[in-house]
Amino acid sequence: MAIDSALPSPLGIPVCEKDAKALRFIEEMTRNADSVQERVLAEILSRNGETEYLRRFNLDGATDRDTFKSKVPVVTYEDLQPEIQRIANGDRSAILSSHPVSEFLTSSGTSAGERKLMPTIHEELDRRQLLFSLLMPVMNLYVPRLDKGKGLYFLFVKAETKTASGLLARPVLTSYYKSEQFKTRPYDPFNVYTSPDEAILCVDSFQSMYIQMLCGLIMREEVLRVGAVFASGLLRAIRFLQLNWKQLADDISAGTLNPNVTDPSIRKCMENILKPNPELAEFITKECSGEKWDGIITRIWPNTKYLDVIVTGAMAQYIPTLDHYSGGLPLACTMYASSECFFGLNMKPMCKPSEVSYTIMPNMGYFEFLPHDPNYPPLSPESPPRLVDLAHVQVGKQYELVVTTYAGLNRYRVGDILLVTGYYNSAPQFRFVKRKNVLLSIDSDKTDEAELQKGIDNASLLLKEFNASVIEYTSYADTTTIPGHYVIFWELLVKDAANSPSDEVLNQCCLVVEESLNSVYRQGRVADNSIGPLEIRVVKNGTFEELMDYAISRGASINQYKAPRCVSFTPILELLNGRVVSKHFSPAAPHWVPERRR
Repeated sequence: MAIDSALPSPLGIPVCEKDAKALRFIEEMTRNADSVQERVLAEILSRNGETEYLRRFNLDGATDRDTFKSKVPVVTYEDLQPEIQRIANGDRSAILSSHPVSEFLTSSGTSAGERKLMPTIHEELDRRQLLFSLLMPVMNLYVPRLDKGKGLYFLFVKAETKTASGLLARPVLTSYYKSEQFKTRPYDPFNVYTSPDEAILCVDSFQSMYIQMLCGLIMREEVLRVGAVFASGLLRAIRFLQLNWKQLADDISAGTLNPNVTDPSIRKCMENILKPNPELAEFITKECSGEKWDGIITRIWPNTKYLDVIVTGAMAQYIPTLDHYSGGLPLACTMYASSECFFGLNMKPMCKPSEVSYTIMPNMGYFEFLPHDPNYPPLSPESPPRLVDLAHVQVGKQYELVVTTYAGLNRYRVGDILLVTGYYNSAPQFRFVKRKNVLLSIDSDKTDEAELQKGIDNASLLLKEFNASVIEYTSYADTTTIPGHYVIFWELLVKDAANSPSDEVLNQCCLVVEESLNSVYRQGRVADNSIGPLEIRVVKNGTFEELMDYAISRGASINQYKAPRCVSFTPILELLNGRVVSKHFSPAAPHWVPERRR
């Protein structure tokens, strides 16, 4: 859809005509959210109504909402898995979409331990590019003169695989960075990166990070904003600088490139960027060789106006560490997207992280909302859900997002729980509350209670020969380390103190838990280095009774109390950590390879 409208924008004064068109487009879409949604659904059904999947529900050519809602069921990934598997195996008939599936986007969510495969079509790249194009026009209303410098963004491609039929399966941003839309994007003075495309597209994570950091240091005076996709990614970049500043300074001083960077395209492009600069090298050495790293971002990149990272949901745990390294720079969350669909943008990107709300753009897909109430019984075919349309959600209520896409997902439960905070024109604004059923998350990993329990069960088998067992456990995501890591508190029953499990056995228990977790977690450990080794902290006997006493003292019912499987409340963590008798870490990385999808 072209960005063009005669409507004026009340958002503010645009800095250029391109921004003016983008802001008018936002205004047009949000003023007419319900009619846009009606048109989007009609387009999707007109296009995909004759697919094998939709023919099952006897729409008979209908494209209206009432017929669609009355006949097409709300589904999960597991419901669609047989159709997705057929596409992955090479069936090219119109199963879900009338347009050919161009590739699969791998979700950070998992099914049976493996990444979910989300079918997509070529034109979705244009739709995603459209949402990207709206971000800077909004940001320019709040932060002036961003065209006078560059953005230091740490962006990476991740491992991609192929299905049995040869279709690519890869994360959505990897797909975007490798697309022609990204590689041949027109020059935009408001969106210039310090990182060359060759570094972003390098599959070797060390070489990619090294060059992106090196270029950021060389162009330090030009950097106006620093970012990554997730907060955890930016903190990994800071940790990389802590570990590699000396080699980076040596390269800058001599004007020669680290021999460990072997990618030919990177070495060639760096010939025009890397020149001897002993003065800059001396500055980097002075700033990085000391003990103090607080405010390091603004010390090295003094013109930085904000950090562009996602700090909502599980990423909120990194805010204090980001504040430490940046001296309290504003944290901008600009957009809300997933592998299934790109959804919307933050109209006030410089607001506090706790106030971030995303305005859903009604042209991106057809959106419905399932009222979320943990006290309600689960959905069943006998009691189908009553979903609410985008323009009719209620402020203050929580909903689970359900999406219908041009690529062939119909009434698909995304799993995100959102809180309605208000409206912009007739388009609702949502705060991301949580990912449904997620217990632990460090980066893009999402571990639920069932997976963790399976890991505990498997590790407990190692204790049997010592006549020992796990009485109780809980967990938390420790983000005080970089990268962060999972911590599991174990209370053990050891029947023979003379035959207690050794440190080596308990370390091995950590690895067994990791081997039991899903492929996204294991990829984070092995390939992305975004998650540290899992840790088990053994606590004194009676610790979980104390935990129950504490919960009851705060009003919990003794009859209904269950030990939480994940904790984050500071007093509870202090109680647990105060009773730790030993700490154990995974001695090796778990098994992970980017296997061909079957």
